Amino acid sequence: MPIIAPSLLSANFLNLEADCTMLNNSKADWFHLDIMDGRFVPNISFGLPVISAVRKATTKICDVHLMIEEPGNYASAFKDAGADILTVHIEACPHLHRNIEQIKSLGMKAGVAVNPHTSIALLEAIIADIDLVCLMSVNPGFGGQSFIPYTLIKIAALKQMILAKASSCLIEIDGGVTLDNAAAIIHAGADILVAGNTVFKSPNPTKTIEALKLIGE
Repeated sequence: MPIIAPSLLSANFLNLEADCTMLNNSKADWFHLDIMDGRFVPNISFGLPVISAVRKATTKICDVHLMIEEPGNYASAFKDAGADILTVHIEACPHLHRNIEQIKSLGMKAGVAVNPHTSIALLEAIIADIDLVCLMSVNPGFGGQSFIPYTLIKIAALKQMILAKASSCLIEIDGGVTLDNAAAIIHAGADILVAGNTVFKSPNPTKTIEALKLIGE
């Protein structure tokens, strides 16, 4: 079954504790936390204080996705805030291997995110060193966008690369994941589904999470 990682970007920030409690009591596996700086992406989300608060509210894995410039300047702070996994964008890291080494040296799992227009071929030299690839299936910066169909081809090609390199890297899909397309995404080779609006805009988020989880059976 896939790992389900609801994105708190779509949660109710006037009552974030209630949404954290809902996720704790659901079949969600991870909390996905999107950090945006208004520079790398055209939006600003939330930062370290929210990560720290969420960390206190859950024992589940905190999967932190940095959509920011110069992520190496903040890796230690996100570790201290409670990140279990720290994902940086390949497009923001001219010295990617150094970033990965830094994240791992701090005791976190290391992920690399790839924008829709970026070729996964750029991952070949580092795929055996990372724990997760986050394939963006929308252009990053805003929730509620539609899934880009070409992502399915990228998933399949990335899965072949992982197998060829004998890597244990997981494939995470972030953006436009719904109950309608989740089966195709999993069939293509994805391991982790990030779902924001699909979960938090649902009349029954707990049942929606369970439905996403069962799609992989």
